[in-house]
Amino acid sequence: MADAVVPDPADEIGADRAHSETSTGMRVLVVSVAVLAVLLLGAAGGLLIGLPGGHGVPASNSVDVGFAQDMSVHHRQAVQMAGWARDHSTDQAIRQIAFDIETSQLGQVGRMEGWLGLWDKPELPASGKYMKWMTGAEAAAHGHGATNPNDPGVDTMPGMYTQQEWQRLRSLSGRALDVMFLQLMLRHHQGGAQMMEYAAKYATNPQVKNLAQSMLLSQGKETETLRNLLTARGGQPLPMN
Repeated sequence: MADAVVPDPADEIGADRAHSETSTGMRVLVVSVAVLAVLLLGAAGGLLIGLPGGHGVPASNSVDVGFAQDMSVHHRQAVQMAGWARDHSTDQAIRQIAFDIETSQLGQVGRMEGWLGLWDKPELPASGKYMKWMTGAEAAAHGHGATNPNDPGVDTMPGMYTQQEWQRLRSLSGRALDVMFLQLMLRHHQGGAQMMEYAAKYATNPQVKNLAQSMLLSQGKETETLRNLLTARGGQPLPMN
């Protein structure tokens, strides 16, 4: 009778490792496909409602165009932070809110960039400055935006992280990573609210106005959740930059 074949433990370990790596790869692929689908759907929605009700193409210096340009940039930084936390945090609550922020803001970016494409406007302000579309005393009260036609705007929008902060976030793990992510994202949400409030009030395109109002509502709820998660983990909010 032939001798029984005894499995080599090394082969079993290798098979387990290969299975684990395959599973991880599949999870990353599924999330990536889902995120791409959200972005494409958002862009399609933006194109479909780009010129609603015969409102025509807004001027380059309008609130509608400026908000779409600047908020897309602002959102993409939040998406970058959220994607990092989703992939590197071990806290399920952090991973969940990071995923929610990433997918919702990617969809909104798709809509805004869809509008800009239909309006034949660049995705970034031509001057390289931000918030020039926010004018008058209301904008000045926030310490940002243009207060007169000759104002050059600002180099950095409120709530944005610095490269040093981004590098530090990427160097952390565990509770330290979770706390810093919550701090940065909370400040980011609070900073973006200034632009949303202004666009909700002064945009002339109904869809731009509605999107700004919707952002205010959803991010207001997320801001409260972020604050509660931060407090539960012993962290303190950052001052606005």
